[in-house]
Amino acid sequence: MKIGFFTDSYFPGIDGVTYTIDLWRAELEAKGHEVYVVYPDGEYEPDENEIPVRSLPNPFYRGYRIPLFKRTSKLPDLDVVHCHGPAPVGILGRYYAKKHDVPSIYTHHTPLEEYFHQSVKSKTVARGLSKLYVPWENALLGSFDVVTASTSRINRAVEYIELPVGIDMEFFQPTDEDWYPDPDQTVVGYSGRLSMEKNVDEILRVAAELPDYEFVIVGEGPYREPLEAQAPENVTLRDFLPREDVPTFYSSIDVFVTASTGDTLGLSTLEANACGTPVAAADVPPFDETIQPENGDRFALGDLEAMAEGIESCLETDRDTRAAVERYAIDRTLVHLEQLYHNVPLTTPAASALEDLQWGPSHED
Repeated sequence: MKIGFFTDSYFPGIDGVTYTIDLWRAELEAKGHEVYVVYPDGEYEPDENEIPVRSLPNPFYRGYRIPLFKRTSKLPDLDVVHCHGPAPVGILGRYYAKKHDVPSIYTHHTPLEEYFHQSVKSKTVARGLSKLYVPWENALLGSFDVVTASTSRINRAVEYIELPVGIDMEFFQPTDEDWYPDPDQTVVGYSGRLSMEKNVDEILRVAAELPDYEFVIVGEGPYREPLEAQAPENVTLRDFLPREDVPTFYSSIDVFVTASTGDTLGLSTLEANACGTPVAAADVPPFDETIQPENGDRFALGDLEAMAEGIESCLETDRDTRAAVERYAIDRTLVHLEQLYHNVPLTTPAASALEDLQWGPSHED
């Protein structure tokens, strides 16, 4: 099967969407499929199945680009279109599917309306844009044959199938190497974008309350400079790690902590779990679904005392965190994904027939 991934997030940028597409492509190609990735060009050398779209720097959100137009005649013949975002490349994918009469799937990764306040100085304007954007995206998603989402965090007025993006359990597992071997030193870690919705400043606040612990924050993003300026002495900020070093980082820390309100699955938290590390997370979606007593603890967002207690609980309690996240293994995701590719466009009865293959039934918010 020839599958086209259309995405506005891709290398050299680093985020959950990019890594998900890269993993899905590798897994699908290993199963004999041809996967093409259409993405905004940048400082990245594509291979023969990666198709760049000419783009411009994004003045509103550093690290991302604004794609321009590409003729669908320049694209290969595809059996199915799978879009990973609502921006120009995703819209190009939808146009291709309609023009060539091929099935179309959309995977919802990011609630973009929650990011407008980072790009627009006026809160009133940001709220206005959000109110306009959500109905527009609802209409866009409604034009696809199938919509998938990792959790109910999608918050869209469309019918969707719950399909977690999946963890590479072979790659993310406990390592023998330990970056922090001192048994008397407790290390609390975080990995992800340093942006407003990740609320990394909450980690700095709790670090100041736990001066005997070391905190290591790994990531890049628009909030890095103010975070560096605010960081107490027991906090170290590091750039994004080479991918091959990430399992060692997760395995070396004692607790992973996050106060993010912008995740739809929280891949980094589950990857840490797969490496044997418990997670202290804010009690907000999607962590209210993914972080349970078996793999961590949750705390009330903004409650510093509760956050510290969540970290302490993770330190004091033994948990088989890897077993707790086996249900998110990429192998299981790929079984479901291939079923979708072979069954779209889905009618309602067909969607019902897939329920036994899902984590839960189809939903409509």
